[in-house]
Amino acid sequence: MNPIIEALNLSFRYAGEERWAIKSINLKIYPGEFVLITGPSGCGKTTLCRCFNGLIPHFYEGELEGKLIVDGLDTVKNQTCKLAQRVGMVFQNPENQLIMLSVEDEIAFGLENLNLPRNIIKERINEVLSILEIEHLRHRSPHELSGGEQQKVAIAACLAMRPKILVLDEPTAHLDPLSSKALFDVLYDIRNKLNITIILVEHRLDMVASTVDKVIVMDKGQIVLQGRPRDVFIDPIVKAIGIGVPKLILLYEDLLLNNIKLDFPPLNIDEAELLLKKLLNR
Repeated sequence: MNPIIEALNLSFRYAGEERWAIKSINLKIYPGEFVLITGPSGCGKTTLCRCFNGLIPHFYEGELEGKLIVDGLDTVKNQTCKLAQRVGMVFQNPENQLIMLSVEDEIAFGLENLNLPRNIIKERINEVLSILEIEHLRHRSPHELSGGEQQKVAIAACLAMRPKILVLDEPTAHLDPLSSKALFDVLYDIRNKLNITIILVEHRLDMVASTVDKVIVMDKGQIVLQGRPRDVFIDPIVKAIGIGVPKLILLYEDLLLNNIKLDFPPLNIDEAELLLKKLLNR
């Protein structure tokens, strides 16, 4: 299987800046993967995401080196408007990207710009409202909704464009823990229903550790670790750069220090319960 995103020695620094925002990025993301990108604030996560949909280099000025191929397209040679049909992006504060007077109009906006027939637009609106279970918000103003509802509307507007890749840059930054958990559940369902590639930038690792397929850890503009969640979260580098390791990983490590070895690091409560029961029954 060919990667849907491939970066080869990708580097970028913003105009007027001496420091490279990202440096020598090499990665492959495959169709249908759920990928978590994490790291300390200012490590380059958002800059990398801006590359995926062509905002860099077509909107943000600066110096770009290396190559990024997204769904077969070189992001330097293809404009953002073309890349946006393949990569949907939801930002930290969804209110900043909601501009219409109703949820229905918000979802229709991008489709109308593609000059799709009215019946297709209506069909897609109904589809994404159903997938995200927000049919009751159809005629509401986006600016009257809660933060969690606004996030769902922003995601719905992206999904209606039928992208192959959905990028979310710290979508829970303005949400409480309950709303954050609900949003992660929605993303998990979307990935399963649509087989879409999801790239999530997030700090709340406890909630997503067992959901994602791959974790990419960044620090000072570079990728310092990437791999399966169980392998990445137990690597000492994660703690060394100040990332909040999931609590169940900390439990696993504390047990190891006391010569109590579980079969593998648990990533959710159900796994931890099964492993502890197995340990007690030995």
